[in-house]
Amino acid sequence: MIGKDSHHHIMSHVAKLFFLLLALAVAEARAAHTTAELFLAADTVAPGATMLVGIQLEMEPGWHTYWKNPGESGQATEIKWQLPAGVTAGEIRWPVPSKLPPAEVTTYGYVDKTVLIIPLTIASNAAPGPLEISAKVSWLECNEACIPGSASVEAILNVGNETKGSTNAALIAEWQKKLPASLTDLVVNAWWEMAAAGDTRPLIISWSLGAKAPEVNSPGLAATLDFYPDANDKFEIQPAVTNLSTTTATVQWRKLVKKFEGEWPAEISGLLVLGNGAERRGVEVKIPVGKNPAGEPALASSSVTSAAATAHPLWQMLIYAFIGGLILNIMPCVLPVIALKILGFVSEAKSSPRRVRALGGIYVIGVLFSFLVLAALVIGVKAAGNQAGWGMQFGSPVFLVCLVTLITLVALNLFGVFEVILGGGAMNSAGNLAAKSGAAGAFFNGVLATILATPCTAPFLSIALGFAFAQSAPIIVLVFLTVGLGLASPYLLLSWNPAWLKFLPKPGAWMEKFKIAMGFPMLATVVWLFSVASSSYSKNIFWLGVFLVIVSFAAWVFGEFVQRGRSRKTLAAIIALSLLVGGYVFALEKQLDWRNPMTNFISTGSLKESADGIDWAPWSPAAVMSARAAGKIVFVDFTADWCLTCQVNKRTSIEITAVREKLKSLNSVALIGDYTHFPPGITAELTRFNRAGVPLVVVYPKNSATPPIVLPEVLTPSIVLNALAQADKI
Repeated sequence: MIGKDSHHHIMSHVAKLFFLLLALAVAEARAAHTTAELFLAADTVAPGATMLVGIQLEMEPGWHTYWKNPGESGQATEIKWQLPAGVTAGEIRWPVPSKLPPAEVTTYGYVDKTVLIIPLTIASNAAPGPLEISAKVSWLECNEACIPGSASVEAILNVGNETKGSTNAALIAEWQKKLPASLTDLVVNAWWEMAAAGDTRPLIISWSLGAKAPEVNSPGLAATLDFYPDANDKFEIQPAVTNLSTTTATVQWRKLVKKFEGEWPAEISGLLVLGNGAERRGVEVKIPVGKNPAGEPALASSSVTSAAATAHPLWQMLIYAFIGGLILNIMPCVLPVIALKILGFVSEAKSSPRRVRALGGIYVIGVLFSFLVLAALVIGVKAAGNQAGWGMQFGSPVFLVCLVTLITLVALNLFGVFEVILGGGAMNSAGNLAAKSGAAGAFFNGVLATILATPCTAPFLSIALGFAFAQSAPIIVLVFLTVGLGLASPYLLLSWNPAWLKFLPKPGAWMEKFKIAMGFPMLATVVWLFSVASSSYSKNIFWLGVFLVIVSFAAWVFGEFVQRGRSRKTLAAIIALSLLVGGYVFALEKQLDWRNPMTNFISTGSLKESADGIDWAPWSPAAVMSARAAGKIVFVDFTADWCLTCQVNKRTSIEITAVREKLKSLNSVALIGDYTHFPPGITAELTRFNRAGVPLVVVYPKNSATPPIVLPEVLTPSIVLNALAQADKI
């Protein structure tokens, strides 16, 4: 017997169930913006035959449903069959979809009406007679809001001696024409443009349409082509596209692939859509992702191409290399060494012309030897399958620690803290060589000038080196030696014309003071290198400073008590050596852990340097593509902490009020590509622009079909402002 309370409890649940069913009924009524019908291409089908059926979805005006890959949102239509024994359904054949609004979110689907076509196969032993064919169709219909919808559809199919068409055969035949077709004269290639940046990677897709497809061979081909990718659980091909090249029969795109799990795809598939409006045709494609095929370079509509390196004759690139090397002499990187070289010429002013020529030649040999080493380094990096860049050794924190220690010793030597006679004891360092006036000093000055020149670039130089990096080993060596010859040529010319030395001041006591004064530019170089190294060691950079203090103290002990002392020199030498070893073990090995730098920093969000500074965001191919797809001007600064030219450009021509206001007024997107640690993605981008290193400043116009504007290495405010104004017009 049921009690009163139990009765009320049951009635309460019944009421709740009633209202739930009522709510579902209301929801179903509200979802009736799409109707579904099942059509058969034949009324009677013979056993063993296959016939087509169509499920028509008809949407009210303003409403749409989705393709098998709905895109960035939405849900594909589903069909769940209830079929009698002996009848099997094949895969859905989807008509070519359209891109659906809103423009901010790319989706693929159908408006007005579509017919999904499915093949049904009748078993060969099917008994004659009527068969009931039914299915439940589920879809998502969207206008400003999205509502799930469903309907049950059914039809009667007769199994007979022969197949007889139905009154709906013409309708299904009409929609068959809207299915993706085959286009035999189509060559499609795909290859990765560069290494992955996190979970994204740019892919180049090249379409070649031959003479058998004249209806799509036109100068406006790019505007009539699109690619709708198939859905995949492991990766996503993002809808934004950058058109790299368009000819009468070839289109080349960059698409960004985002990986969710597993390996990068070895094949992509989807729908190549040709034409516009009612004339659109779809071609189903499966594209292996392989290497860049021969004869299919990554093209671009301007000089933005790795193939551009081969467009210039060798003699022109050698002239550029020589001029670039010559200009390096006036770049801030090399100025400390220039001062030392001038001091060397003054000290040799009274020497015989023969000795002056010999020392000038040794300096040139030092420079050329260093450039040969750099060329060998580039060739080795390329042979290992990696990408090389100008100044790439500055991307190594270990190299920076060694160099900052060396330059500290050079400065201390110039200050007279210690003097080392060649062949002397433990402090027989390169620091002394830079201040000596003999052959060793001349050679080392050449080496030091080359080392300090690599973080700088100059007009003509980056173009020549970008050309060289794409060439064979002999051409790389030739171009690098030409740059070295340009760097050394002023001193070679001066040494072979001793009469010109009369324009230099006479030797005297002032030289010792000048030598000490030149130690301060070396200290400035130490500060700069120290700041560059800090990006790799974070707060631990303090211990590099401690090590440099210990090195300086050891150098003073050595100079004061070993070189200039009169007693207990052995003890002083032991103390100096102990300081060096102890400082190395404690400061560098234990505290700094200098051989294991923290270089895997990932910059996200705003990279503003000050409250009123440019609102920088990290560069990536995806960021460029997204901004261009939104119709915005994109300002990209590829820079590095160790690049002095980059820092000068930033302070004089980029991070200034006029440029900030211009970027803001144009609603531009500012991206910064940090090349400090040589990320491979940026190396590949520099190569694509035919540049060997930074700085590289690029302005992308708001019209995404317009090629980017590449600015020169050395900037002025007017150059930057004019480029932004031009990008707003084209």
